[in-house]
Amino acid sequence: MKFWNLTNLQKLSLGNNSFNGNIPAEIGLLTKLDLLWLYENNFFGSIPSQIGNLKVLRELNLGENLLSGPIPMKFWNLTNLQILYMDDNSFNGNIPPEIGLLTKLDFLWLGGNNFSGSISSEMGNLKVLRELELGENQLSGPIPMKFWNLTNLQYMGLSENNLSGPIPPEIGNMSSMVNFDISTNQLEGELPKTISHLRKLERFSVFTNRFWGTIPSDFGKYSPNLRFVSFSNNSFSGELPPDLCSGFALQQFSVTSNKFTGPLPECLRNCSALIRIRLEENQFTGEITNAFGVHPSLKVIYLSHNKFVGQLSPRWGECKNITDMQMDGNRLSGQIPPELGQLRQLQKINLGSNEFRGNFPVAIGNLSLLFILNLSRNYLTGVIPRFLGKLTKLEFLDLSDNNFTGVLPVDPGTFERLTSLNISHNKLSGGIPEEIGNLHLQYLLDLSSNTFSGSLPLNLAKLIMLEILNVSHNQLSGNIPSTFSRMASLVGIDFSYNNLTGPIPTGGIFQKKLPNNAFIGNSGLCGETEGLTPCTSGPKKSNKKILVGVLVSICGLLLMVTIYAVILKFCKKSKPGEIDHPQTSKSFESSIWGRHGKLTFSEIITATENFDEKYLIGRGGFGSVYKAVLDRGRVVAVKKLNVSVDSSDNIPELNRKSFENEIRTLTEVRHINVIKLYGFCSWNGCLYLVYEYAERGSLKMVLYGVEGEAEVLGWGTRVNIVQGIAHAISHLHNDCSHPIVHRDITLSNILLDRDFVPRLSDFGIARLLSSDSSNWTAVAGSYGYMAPELAFTMHVTEKCDVYSFGVVALEIMMGRHPGELLNSLSENGDMLLKDLLDQRLRSPSSQLAVRVVSLATMALACTSTNPDSRPTMHYVAKELSSTRTRTSLSEPLGTITINELAGFHN
Repeated sequence: MKFWNLTNLQKLSLGNNSFNGNIPAEIGLLTKLDLLWLYENNFFGSIPSQIGNLKVLRELNLGENLLSGPIPMKFWNLTNLQILYMDDNSFNGNIPPEIGLLTKLDFLWLGGNNFSGSISSEMGNLKVLRELELGENQLSGPIPMKFWNLTNLQYMGLSENNLSGPIPPEIGNMSSMVNFDISTNQLEGELPKTISHLRKLERFSVFTNRFWGTIPSDFGKYSPNLRFVSFSNNSFSGELPPDLCSGFALQQFSVTSNKFTGPLPECLRNCSALIRIRLEENQFTGEITNAFGVHPSLKVIYLSHNKFVGQLSPRWGECKNITDMQMDGNRLSGQIPPELGQLRQLQKINLGSNEFRGNFPVAIGNLSLLFILNLSRNYLTGVIPRFLGKLTKLEFLDLSDNNFTGVLPVDPGTFERLTSLNISHNKLSGGIPEEIGNLHLQYLLDLSSNTFSGSLPLNLAKLIMLEILNVSHNQLSGNIPSTFSRMASLVGIDFSYNNLTGPIPTGGIFQKKLPNNAFIGNSGLCGETEGLTPCTSGPKKSNKKILVGVLVSICGLLLMVTIYAVILKFCKKSKPGEIDHPQTSKSFESSIWGRHGKLTFSEIITATENFDEKYLIGRGGFGSVYKAVLDRGRVVAVKKLNVSVDSSDNIPELNRKSFENEIRTLTEVRHINVIKLYGFCSWNGCLYLVYEYAERGSLKMVLYGVEGEAEVLGWGTRVNIVQGIAHAISHLHNDCSHPIVHRDITLSNILLDRDFVPRLSDFGIARLLSSDSSNWTAVAGSYGYMAPELAFTMHVTEKCDVYSFGVVALEIMMGRHPGELLNSLSENGDMLLKDLLDQRLRSPSSQLAVRVVSLATMALACTSTNPDSRPTMHYVAKELSSTRTRTSLSEPLGTITINELAGFHN
């Protein structure tokens, strides 16, 4: 507390640390401060109104914290402010007109919050303002006219709001503008011709709005430094401006999803620095070669979804630096030129949905760096060449909707990294090769609409990471192997229109509600699925492997029953007639419920209307989760474990006390990133666990959600989530009275609160039943996250959690499961980190890039196949925290490879 006696303090810089809690009100005592930096910490709550006492403050940085609430009115007393950063928090409410009092502001960053309402016209009073960032809020209404008088503005970011209305001609007054970004709003109308007056422009982004009309014909003509332009996702029409690249500086140009017509302007062939051109989903006409010429420095070319016609010029083979060629969705015809085989840097090629004819281009076999190849929806003929399997970096292959014949060329040792294979709608024949089960397919295997015959290979069951399997419309016969039920990641299957016979397997995806057409067209199939004849008797179990599988399943079921018998035995059962007041274990009644206020289970029954389905918020293999809103607004999550057992089983006293001690340990865990277990109770043969409620649900739902939540998770949020998880696991391993090994760390078991703070949840209850955790390994863990040594040993250590953390960290950064990357790191050593990161987000910049690199380095170290070489979670958490003090990378993010990351750790 003596700190606040430093009333003569002028500069206080506490950024890049791990401070948390509220910003103390005592900050208002330091009235001589002219600089206050609290950025990149974990401060939460609202800004104390006492901060308004700092009348001489010139620089205030509160960015990248967890602050929330409206800005207090006294805040606007800080009229000497020149720099104000409050970005990447959770502030809400309106930006009041009092902001116009801060007339000395040079830099104002309020982006990445929850501000709503309209932009105050008083913001036009900030005449000296050079940088303004209001993006990623919920601002609405038109941009006020006074706004366009900010003639000193060089950077304007209004993206990702709900702004509406037109852009007026007064935009031409902003002659100092360098970076103009109004993307992802609901702005409309024609762009005024005066945008051509912005002669200092380097970046111009208006994508994803409702603009229409033509682009001013002289746009770009007087802007020699123009590097980045995006008009995509609007309704622009007409021809492109003829002088777009008059300054020869254009690097990225995007006009996706518009209604442009005519040929590409001749000036594009002069853009020697051109790196990326996106011209997708337009209505351009004319031949590509007439529009482009040859650009040796061209790296990425996107011409997708237009109406380009004519043949693909052989001169494209002279563009030696191209890494990405996307020309799908046009009317290109003729043969694919063999000169494309000279593009040795090519990593992605998409020529799908055109009118190419002839045999498969043999020259593609020279493209050793290729990892995406799409030639679908053309008229290609002949056989699929075997050399494709030797392209060791190929991950995505789509040859569907052509006229290929012959067999599927999958030989031993081929397609080492393939994760998605689609060869549907061709004329392939013969059997499905057994070797296909040895591939590392994760997403799609589509063999449909060919003439494959014979039985389904048993080896396909090894594709445990596969999500979609389609073998429909072939001539396959025999049974669907029961081992297919072990393909735990399947979310979609189609076996329709073959000659398959026998019963539908049980378990796995086969026990879920499937579309009625998944099995139709197979007269010999039987089962409980709608549209099939019920089986009169089960299959004969003469096969020893099947018998062993059944016995293992039975043993597993008995094991789970035993587990729940132990749980329910020591939890006191309700007496007959007392179902409204089930009891908790007497030895825990005060320690569990007393800490958080008296709570009876009958309150939960009342709040959920006896666990009505409308309160259901999740369902898993072990039970269901309900949301209960209790008195005084308290909200809890109640997990109902739905395995009933006979309570008369005798349980040794030692085992009962051991389990109670483990429950006591979990209830005593107090960490901001570990979900709170409030208590437990048994009732009517079921066990109920009562947890803290996390508003946003699982990280998996947010990251992969269909409602656009993935875009909410920016790099700063993702880094903070990973750091929070690391601290949670480190706390469990090192700071509890007895080390706790979680053993099932996945995205599904990480919950997010309203402010995206992570909570590690779903501790392995089975493990808690025995002091020797290795006895219980077989019933815990999730595919894709378990440490590889568990395939050979039953011994569980903290290093198993370290591995799972590494997988989760990579998945959060990549936006997808790392999958095959983990199995072939040595072969991926030359891959750039920037290509590994989630491509839905812009590349992280400045300080965030430092933290992303550190995170990726730690994640790769954690996923080492050798447990002894993995770091401890204490070390990981410490390293991730220390990156807040590092200011820069030793080399640009775009040049860092996987091998270099491994070197950083070593």
